[in-house]
Amino acid sequence: MKSKTSMLAGFIAAMMLSVVGSKTAYAQQQITVQKQTITDTVSLEGRVEAINQSTVSAQTSGTIIELPVDVDDPVAADQLIIRLDDTEQRARLNRATANMESAQSTLDDAERRYRRIQELYQQNVASESERDDAQTQLETAKARLAETKAALEEAQKQLSYTQVRAPYAGIVTERFVELGESVQPGQPLMSGLSLEHLRVVTELPQQYAQYVRNQRDAEIVTDDGRELSIGSMIFYPYADAQSHTFRLRLNLTDPEGGLFPGTLVKVNVSVGERDALLVPSAAVLVRGELRAVYVVTDGKPQLRQVKVGQAHDDQVEILAGLVTGENILASAEAMLDE
Repeated sequence: MKSKTSMLAGFIAAMMLSVVGSKTAYAQQQITVQKQTITDTVSLEGRVEAINQSTVSAQTSGTIIELPVDVDDPVAADQLIIRLDDTEQRARLNRATANMESAQSTLDDAERRYRRIQELYQQNVASESERDDAQTQLETAKARLAETKAALEEAQKQLSYTQVRAPYAGIVTERFVELGESVQPGQPLMSGLSLEHLRVVTELPQQYAQYVRNQRDAEIVTDDGRELSIGSMIFYPYADAQSHTFRLRLNLTDPEGGLFPGTLVKVNVSVGERDALLVPSAAVLVRGELRAVYVVTDGKPQLRQVKVGQAHDDQVEILAGLVTGENILASAEAMLDE
């Protein structure tokens, strides 16, 4: 059995014989191999998460009498998601309203009495102590009205808390209560998240942290090849104690449909620059594990095996087999089509 090396050598020899006297070889464009500056990237696994995700808790006590949405239901911003029995809150509001109206009436009387006493005092009919007493009653009535207004506002707020509404448009992810259940302030009711504002979180190895922090060059690619637009890049100012990685958070400017929290995407991050030999991908002949180019020496093309690295758009990096200044043919396949 022939070794893989001898098979490759035989293939190259056959290809070299096939191009002797080829008109295509002389008509083809030749390229001088030069070093170019390229950017190295690493591909990281990123996780999509919702920017807006929260748990709504009760802000007043009461019994749940309406539960119009459930887990996985979509909700609009400010949509009713839970209603509590508001009997107690309405009674409190009625009392607060009556107290404020009474305080307003008391203040009106105190103002009229003070004006009357003040006029009499200026006519030397009323004493200074009577005027002071009227003024004290007026200030007390003002303070009482302010107190009842604050109580009324609190009662109105407590009544509004009996209608629990969605803080933003999104999806209900968890429900912690049942219809007919009594709840207390601070008790979790529902959790949800928004699909309108998403971000991607990934873990960046320590050796790349400083370069990425300075350059801020990254791209996000989905499984089906779509590139997502990045609005901002946020670095956590500390490394994980166990993995020694830095968390990188990428906010998406316009999340597309089909992208959901919890899904995985690829995050390609630029981690450095270096000089490398690049040639057009079309100049490289690919046959199984063989990679070769046609090197022009003394006007004649000769097939030479090369070792290739990463592809960069329509070019490929040459790791071994070529040196700067050598000339190669622009299309390897064209030689075989002759």
